[in-house]
Amino acid sequence: MTRTLRLGFTLGLWRDGPPDRLGELLTHAESLGYDSVWAPEAYGSDCLTPLAWAAARTTRLRLGTAVMQIGARQPTAVAMAAATLDHLSDGRLVIGLGVSGPQVMEGWYGVPFSRPLARSREYVQIIRDALRRDGPVAATGRYYPLPASSSSRPLKLMLQPKRGAIPILLGAEGPRNIELAAEIADGWIPNYYSPRLDDMYRPLLAAGLARARTPRSLADFEIAPTVPVHITGDPAAAIAAEQRRQAMTLGAMGAFHGNAATRIGYPDAVAAIQRHWRAHDHEAAAAAVPAALIEDVALIGTRAQVRDRLAAWRESLATTVIARVTTLEQLRLTAEAVLGLATCGADHRGDPRLPAAARLRAWRRRASRRAGGAQDPDRQRPSPRLAVKAGVHRGGAVRSLRRRAVARPADPVTPSG
Repeated sequence: MTRTLRLGFTLGLWRDGPPDRLGELLTHAESLGYDSVWAPEAYGSDCLTPLAWAAARTTRLRLGTAVMQIGARQPTAVAMAAATLDHLSDGRLVIGLGVSGPQVMEGWYGVPFSRPLARSREYVQIIRDALRRDGPVAATGRYYPLPASSSSRPLKLMLQPKRGAIPILLGAEGPRNIELAAEIADGWIPNYYSPRLDDMYRPLLAAGLARARTPRSLADFEIAPTVPVHITGDPAAAIAAEQRRQAMTLGAMGAFHGNAATRIGYPDAVAAIQRHWRAHDHEAAAAAVPAALIEDVALIGTRAQVRDRLAAWRESLATTVIARVTTLEQLRLTAEAVLGLATCGADHRGDPRLPAAARLRAWRRRASRRAGGAQDPDRQRPSPRLAVKAGVHRGGAVRSLRRRAVARPADPVTPSG
């Protein structure tokens, strides 16, 4: 069944500092009709601080963690942070959780990686109990007992949450973890997701949904894969860059990513990549990444190629695409491809996916074409209703969004890289 994909983008893992022009990326994404922004974490930048900053710069974008490391915080600490940030963002938070892998859990957070599914189950339940605030949170599980000793008493979350049921999504790669996501969470954040393999995912999700405490269907379940996206006139260079990235991911970041790529059909390639990486031959590792793997899990190519490949994504189980893009230009090109926001010949006045500011820009383009380019479209007047919804003053000429962006105060964060 063809569906309308929601579009988000990820802020990525930071190495030298925040992405360039981070404030502009956020406001531009919101004006283009993006649904959400997501922040990951490993052992560098955390996932909550950037979202708090993004909450102050935006009004509509959902704010998701993709994913928050389970080993980094006690579940009650997650509930506290979630309730706080949900208030500050006026109810826009989405909690994405994941167990990561043994290297990060044991090497950085200093917690055992044993029995990740059992830990996830306890973790999610405690967060839900704390946010519901029905009473003191008591848990008798093996990994997160509350209270920790008989000399203490259980406590109730002091803050009244804005929402008692903040959505929780689970990052999952293995079959049993995918089933668990469908059973206990409100959605699934896949890694190495391919629309080609929906027949493999469907029975796993159906089994999990059948065990859920609250009856629900796949239609109520969000599936939000992170997808590398690059729309370019030079696909070969973009694919080569993604092959280098995948070589590092599959060769250096633990066996669990390799297992995920093996499950979708690339066992020999994964073995070769890991063999070359262990021998410190990174070029050979990148060359061993099949172009077919990139085509399976990414959207890289010319505008026409990406547009054609999106047909399979719209027919797939995915409900939200979390695009891995890093520039304003790629942000715009991705919105045009995924949301169908053509810059020529399209009338977006009635498109509910677009905020008023984006519809105002579309109105100006139409006005300019009708005038044969003879008039400055920034000096033409839209309907008063649209101008007011876009937040543009109506006195005299309509001020362009571009001029307003230039006049906005400087970004308080100065990226170092």
